[in-house]
Amino acid sequence: MGSLSIWHWIVVIAVVLLLFGRGKISDLMGDVAQGIKAFKKGMKDDDVAEKTEPVKSIEGGTAQPAPRTDVGSKAV
Repeated sequence: MGSLSIWHWIVVIAVVLLLFGRGKISDLMGDVAQGIKAFKKGMKDDDVAEKTEPVKSIEGGTAQPAPRTDVGSKAV
């Protein structure tokens, strides 16, 4: 009862094809493929941007904390 036989899958595929049609499924798969390609391109662009971004460092001393700007407190 827990597993589906080949006949169950054939019926499910037939119903999906009848509801959506062959053209809609191929359009949907094309859109999914374009989305995956765009995602991969975006990830590759992020990697290139990280490699070319200069490394920021503080040389020659220690950093001083920024002054407090809390409302109601006095600066020391």
